[in-house]
Amino acid sequence: MRTALTAAALLLAATACSVSGAAGDGGGKTRLVVGYQSKTINTVTAGTLLRSLGYLEKRLGDRYTVEWQDYETGAPITAKMVAGKIDIGSMGDYPLLINAARTQPIPAARTELISVTGYNLRGGLNMVLVPPASTARTLADLAGTKISASVGSAGHGTLVQAMERAKITAEVVNHQPAVGAAQLESGGVQGYAQFVAWPGLLAFQGKGRLVYDGSALGVPTFHGVVTRQAYAKEHPEVVDAFLKAQLDATRYLHEHPLEAAESVAKDTGLPAEVVYLYNGRDGISTFDVTLKEPLLKAHQRDVAHLKQISPDFSGVDVTSFVNDGYLRKAYGAAYDKDRASTANPAATTGTDPVCGKPVTDPATASELWLSGENATRPAATPTCLLRQVAAAAGKVRAAYVPDTVTGTRWFADKSVWLKGPGGTFLPFTTQEGADAYREQHPKTEPIAYADALRSAAEGGDAR
Repeated sequence: MRTALTAAALLLAATACSVSGAAGDGGGKTRLVVGYQSKTINTVTAGTLLRSLGYLEKRLGDRYTVEWQDYETGAPITAKMVAGKIDIGSMGDYPLLINAARTQPIPAARTELISVTGYNLRGGLNMVLVPPASTARTLADLAGTKISASVGSAGHGTLVQAMERAKITAEVVNHQPAVGAAQLESGGVQGYAQFVAWPGLLAFQGKGRLVYDGSALGVPTFHGVVTRQAYAKEHPEVVDAFLKAQLDATRYLHEHPLEAAESVAKDTGLPAEVVYLYNGRDGISTFDVTLKEPLLKAHQRDVAHLKQISPDFSGVDVTSFVNDGYLRKAYGAAYDKDRASTANPAATTGTDPVCGKPVTDPATASELWLSGENATRPAATPTCLLRQVAAAAGKVRAAYVPDTVTGTRWFADKSVWLKGPGGTFLPFTTQEGADAYREQHPKTEPIAYADALRSAAEGGDAR
């Protein structure tokens, strides 16, 4: 697999930089520098949303000053952490491993993974898209083509594993997410492999069609928070305040999902409908700070793929990289219980207003966001959701449904639909997923979204 630039170049030879100690701001205050990725909305509880809510500054008080630095990917955050210029940062699973690979050989620069922001147990945060008019139906159809990815990112890591499983190769062209999106639209590349929220954004804008859902891998993916070990030891009270503020922001996200989506949208320029796809109730991302065993095991397995990303990356000792001591202290007695749970704390609940059913099953729970309303409407099943959409013609901001097999939430109008016996409607994120389901369920038939709406409105089975 070829890359236009090596990940080592992205890190700007940061290992040659000196590491400085914790610094003041010149006014006697202790300075904290936080690196974040505003548009990587799986990290908002340690970045965009946390910053806008002001929880960190409130917890630290007047004796501290916080500087927020925004980046498109995790690579420059790692480079500055190695140089001692960022104290706490958030990034995806593969960038975290690269962070460890860069810092573990340098005692003064070592970092530690101290919390998670959000995760998806199947890998749905990372996806591959093609232009809407592309004839590609599967990832295998992209063999031998050019695929844009941010080398060393979580999206790139998923692409590496997916191509390995599909037994194909392609030319991976290293782009920042926005540049890759422009290249996909202009025809400079044939595929686009990226992390949250870029796949949802391009699909929402009609500039890309999902061809590979990372959930097909069945491998957990997550974003997390990392700190410089030396800074944490010198200022444990700052790390404690950061983690408690992150917990505050996570609770806010769970309790006020629409308000949070609108806030993040305002700060990033992303459509609120896209933010909510990932960060809303039953969103693609589950927000939970605990360092769960399935995530850490997946992280350990990911180490084997580092050399496929770049030969410059050596092995990583994940055990020594992970430190949940600070989080345990900040979290309190419920840590172990909550760490063992993988239930989404922000599930879709309520009663379906059209089908009259309680919404209790996350495998079928759907959601409708109408213009002019300050709360979403729950739907018990995708079929019930279609009925609601049909009845609210012209007022729909977004309609969300879970993939029938993987559970990945996606836009209803961008999904691939099948009609089952009795008029049951089944959504899928990709054509490949729908085709695989049809092989096992030959009585299902393809149906266009507009036709599914009309049929559901006429009284299709609400199961």
